[in-house]
Amino acid sequence: MIPIARPLIGEEERAAVDRVMCTGNLAQGAEVAAFEQEFSAMACDGRTAVAVSNGTSAIHLLLRAHGIGPGDEVIVPSFTFVATANAVRHVGATPVFADIDPATFTLSADSVAATVGPRTAAVLAVHLYGQAADVLALEAVCDRHGLALFEDAAQAHLAAADGRPTGTLGAGATFSFYPTKNMTTGEGGMVVVDDEKVARTVRLLRNQGMEHTYEHEIVGFNERMTDIAAAIGRVQLRALPRRTEIRQAHAARLDAALEGVIVPKVREGNVHVYHQYTVRAEARDALAARLESSGVQARVYYPTPVHRLAPYVDAAKHLDLPETDRAAAEVVSLPVGPHLDDHDVDQVIQAVNKASTS
Repeated sequence: MIPIARPLIGEEERAAVDRVMCTGNLAQGAEVAAFEQEFSAMACDGRTAVAVSNGTSAIHLLLRAHGIGPGDEVIVPSFTFVATANAVRHVGATPVFADIDPATFTLSADSVAATVGPRTAAVLAVHLYGQAADVLALEAVCDRHGLALFEDAAQAHLAAADGRPTGTLGAGATFSFYPTKNMTTGEGGMVVVDDEKVARTVRLLRNQGMEHTYEHEIVGFNERMTDIAAAIGRVQLRALPRRTEIRQAHAARLDAALEGVIVPKVREGNVHVYHQYTVRAEARDALAARLESSGVQARVYYPTPVHRLAPYVDAAKHLDLPETDRAAAEVVSLPVGPHLDDHDVDQVIQAVNKASTS
């Protein structure tokens, strides 16, 4: 079976972990600080980066540090992983769902504009599958209504829009380092901001509200990254540019050779990093089943929109998001990562073309 994804962990990561283990300093420390600096320099054009325990925690702390809370509404896509909406709920705010652009699967600025209400405080755009949302259009909506624009870049390390890297496209951004992401720390996340006061608040929030031991300034959480995770992340970060190029090369081959499906569309001005290579197919379930039986793992991200999941369905029962529903019924993701070699890509192409014409 050619897997949809596989963490690439090698001798460098093992050596980095062993180095930290030998020091005896396992919790947040020098490795985390170094990882933050290196991630800021490589991925976020020098913006301040604060490492945390996971991607959901990153969104939670970013929103809380910006004062988003009870009484506020945050516009989010429904076509995403549930963590985006969950984090909004965690700060006591209400997620309000907008529809997506059918070409890129990211938030539709027109739908966002139609969704803005008197309690709207922010828009949280998800850069889905490795492609940035239409940030210029979303910025225009946010500027018109006085809203903050945040980025959920969990799937978009080193992606870009209109010459700007993800992580620098709004007032703040978050990344995930889950094992199947384009780079991993095992578990982990990063908050990226352009305001040092906000960054300090995130640091306090992640560490029980203290900057110095036993000097608690606010009520915080335990959402720190360990030095073990950060040591893995530093190795993974160095490999990220080359692994991104491999993803893009595999995607280009798939674009040119696949038949019977609609391949991903890259918005003009975007740099797509292909966390997932996601196609549309009218007979999606049948196609996915044929691929699995032929030895190519195919996965649907996401079969149920968030506004139709149990925690959210009552509040959104009358919501009509036609492009979200259509995407959920048609999309399927194919293997594209750097765990594949050229022969694997050939097999994916052959399997898709055979399955889509059967």
